Amino acid sequence: MTRDNDKSVMSRLFRRGPWETAATTLIAMGVVMLMQPFMIELYTYSFLVTLIGVVMFVVVTKFPE
Repeated sequence: MTRDNDKSVMSRLFRRGPWETAATTLIAMGVVMLMQPFMIELYTYSFLVTLIGVVMFVVVTKFPE
């Protein structure tokens, strides 16, 4: 019984929809950070944020619906 319960929790936690939205948001944030002309700190971390979003998106597309 506990294995079924664990599987249910895992399937609810690792659904594609919310994680895909988070990854897309990270990618968009990284692009906005790259294009803004005001803060050098945002520009400095823009590539890292975009890269994390892309890697996250690639991994999340393997999750079940």
